[in-house]
Amino acid sequence: MTSSEDLYAISADWLRSLEVASSTGDSKSFVSHFLSDGWFRDLLCLSWDFRTLSGSEKIHGFLSEVIDGKPRLEHSGLRDFKIDDHTANAPSPFTLPGPQDIEGVQGAFTFTIAKPAALGRGFFRLTQDANGKWKALTLFTNMQDLVGHEESFADQHGLYEGREITWEEDVDTKFRAIEADPTVLIVGGGQSGLTSAARLRRLGIRALVIDKNARVGDSWRQRYPTLKLHTPTYQSSIPIRMYLPLFNDIIYLSDARTNFPNYIPKGKLANFIDSYAMNQELCIWHSTSLVSTPVYNSSSARWTVEVQRGDRKVIVNPKYLVLATGSGSPYTPTWNGMDEFQGALYHSDFHKDAEQFRGKRVVVVGAGNAGADICQDFVAHGATEVTMVQRSATCVITSTTAEKTHFKLPLPDSAPIEEVDFHNNSMPLALLLQLHIAGWTQHMKMLDKEFHDGLRKAGFNLTWELSPGSGEVGLDGFLFTRQASGTMIDIGCGKLIIEGKVKIKQGQEISHFDKDGIMFKDGSKLSADVIVLATGNEPIMKTARTLLGNEITDRLLPQEVMGLDSEGELNQTYRPSGHPGLWFASGAFLFSRFFSKHLGLQILARELGVA
Repeated sequence: MTSSEDLYAISADWLRSLEVASSTGDSKSFVSHFLSDGWFRDLLCLSWDFRTLSGSEKIHGFLSEVIDGKPRLEHSGLRDFKIDDHTANAPSPFTLPGPQDIEGVQGAFTFTIAKPAALGRGFFRLTQDANGKWKALTLFTNMQDLVGHEESFADQHGLYEGREITWEEDVDTKFRAIEADPTVLIVGGGQSGLTSAARLRRLGIRALVIDKNARVGDSWRQRYPTLKLHTPTYQSSIPIRMYLPLFNDIIYLSDARTNFPNYIPKGKLANFIDSYAMNQELCIWHSTSLVSTPVYNSSSARWTVEVQRGDRKVIVNPKYLVLATGSGSPYTPTWNGMDEFQGALYHSDFHKDAEQFRGKRVVVVGAGNAGADICQDFVAHGATEVTMVQRSATCVITSTTAEKTHFKLPLPDSAPIEEVDFHNNSMPLALLLQLHIAGWTQHMKMLDKEFHDGLRKAGFNLTWELSPGSGEVGLDGFLFTRQASGTMIDIGCGKLIIEGKVKIKQGQEISHFDKDGIMFKDGSKLSADVIVLATGNEPIMKTARTLLGNEITDRLLPQEVMGLDSEGELNQTYRPSGHPGLWFASGAFLFSRFFSKHLGLQILARELGVA
């Protein structure tokens, strides 16, 4: 099984047999190509949604559901399966580490879809069953493009080849058309809103972005000075390679490891996002906010949205409304006596200048990434005493270990980030968390053992479980279910805690504030000149309710954006929300980079009348 010929032969034989089952609509035969506990993840190929099924019974049930008088598998018509052996995801061996390593053959393939007429791409992981037959541990099917409406990678501008207008005139004409009749209105100009707008533009759909800030990137610029991404540069890019190949070596982050810092400062990131919006020719209204609750007309299938643009009100009537408003407004708990505190008290989102508090006593409430960053900032700027209040256990991993385990590229360094994303998303999220519980998290903990021992000795409480006894899902579990709330990817604060430069107050609930500090329920007190609440953000749905009102928000199920549904897919984001014409775009760079294409395809399909 070590030669490339053997890997290809195993893959081709299995795929050839799978295609026969698929092209004939034989659900039973199709399911026989899986292990009995195998996994099937489908993004838009067999339904206009994201689905993950585990086990033969559930997979067969999904494929057998009747759509327009035919079983789903027969109705969709997946066929023309071909090994994709000219990419970084060509057939190769794989090992999934655990108590008993899982080994097998993995690879990508292409296929066509009959209804709707579309192009797809898949990925399989095959292992041998008890009888030595090759079966799928996982199968991933992903819609790539709708036939005849493929994503455009080229622009034509300027006075050449018979064109009679300049680039500036061309862009201005397109912007005027978008502003006069936007098909999609995107609320929020961060990375999720911008990548969604770029995808829609390349699919020929008019998208207008509105943002409350005066400049693209201000949502990053306005945050605390020491903020930088806690994921490496090559994991923090946005779609651009396929759109601007000329500039890959200059501005594509995943190719910029030599001239970008490994962890990008917020200002540098803000400037990059700003340049991205300009280079992608995105139509953006800055300093623009919703004035009143949007109204949806089910007869016309359009929204009425009133916005304040600078000093005037404007009404727009898009067919689709996309909320890309970020991770929610700051969450500020309330305790008795907060108004009596005579020092500085603010949420971490409003942290600007630690230097002004040089020589002061600081208490930071919160033990996640923001709390750690801010503690580091105060120590670096000479605060007399810095104490972190840890109200619940934190999932901690060093950046070094995270790079080796979570952020390590599954493909060669030269592989395009699109191939990396495709490979990573081929893994069902629920299976990934099961593998963590089965041993992956334990392995990662061993890599950080000395570091964790030092934190415990300093009084810091650690966990890798979402709830006691639920299993050690580790960092990925917190990322997918809580948007990384309750985690710390350590980039230096841990060392300060171990050395005693950041003290830990843990295990006691806050009782109340008084004029010079915080009182705890055990009677102890922390005196402070400055208190920073690094207490995270409100749920996205709370922001949605504020913008949309109760009538619309109450129709959305489940009542949250992000987190995982019962099958292990992300709730609502980039997929149907439960309300016609309403979509959410949210999450880290790796989510927006990959799923923005799926959002675009779903809106395009509705415009074409095929969804």
